[in-house]
Amino acid sequence: MNARPLSILFTSAGRRVELIECFARAGRQLGRGMTTHACDLYPDLSAACHYADHSARVPRCDAPEYVDILLDYCTQYDIDLLIPTIDPELYPLAFAKERFAAAGTKVHVSEPETIEIVRDKARTIEVLQRGGVPVPRTGKVREVKRTPHDWEWPAFIKPSGGSASRGIAVLEDANAIAEHYDEPMIVQQLLDGDEYTVNIFVDEQGKLRTAIPHKRLSVRAGEVEKGITVRRADIQEIAEKLVDALPGGEGAMCFQLIDDKRHGPRVFEINARFGGGYPLADKAGGRFAERLLVGIDQPGLAEPPSWQESDWKEGVTMLRYDAAVFL
Repeated sequence: MNARPLSILFTSAGRRVELIECFARAGRQLGRGMTTHACDLYPDLSAACHYADHSARVPRCDAPEYVDILLDYCTQYDIDLLIPTIDPELYPLAFAKERFAAAGTKVHVSEPETIEIVRDKARTIEVLQRGGVPVPRTGKVREVKRTPHDWEWPAFIKPSGGSASRGIAVLEDANAIAEHYDEPMIVQQLLDGDEYTVNIFVDEQGKLRTAIPHKRLSVRAGEVEKGITVRRADIQEIAEKLVDALPGGEGAMCFQLIDDKRHGPRVFEINARFGGGYPLADKAGGRFAERLLVGIDQPGLAEPPSWQESDWKEGVTMLRYDAAVFL
């Protein structure tokens, strides 16, 4: 392996201290030196930026100069791997990853077609349904208004492009649908049951390597606060179908499902990036960070022969708590 320390950049770093720790631990397990970088709109107010070895300020990811500024940073500091952490930055980075590759930086992002699908929840449902993945009944607002008697009530409404539980609500009946919304909305069958996040890793050939589900025991601001890893053959099968249905998926991703008491598991969301609950999968034995680091040193090697897809522990529990950074 290359003896030069690896340089990893985490974008929109915010509070992602645990994710940086996962990569630092993976580097130690591989016997690799590592330098961590983190950037954010306000790095002085980002715990992860203070935790990393180096930090920088960047504009919002929807700014025209965002990609160019990141590319300049990666070139200046010889960044080997760039890890995005929020959904809005995936699309511009997916289109620019060849530019980063030319500068020696691998961007951990799926193909643009995949990002387009997962960023649109209505399209996500359509693609998964065609692939045989169980999903909740979903419709656009105008469709539901036309045929309210065809729906079970109460139902669920949320932004088609939302995240972090923004804008979600329960509709008691069709009369509760507003006349106007500021963004495209979808209505979904209201599911009742345990909620799961499934952290998955897809190799460069599009093959599912690992799927680690955890039950979400408690959630805060859309992110798991307490969870426990579980093994379920039906969820493993769903993960395989989901990966087959997505064109160009690559690397660490996660999806959410509810095990509805009447209808069984139903997938309702995909994140084409490291999810906020990934540290639980990592602690259970998921080697996603290691796989990415090995891929830098040994391109084309899917995984060391000693690694097994089922090499993770069931029953690992995460109980998160707040910590403070003092300056």
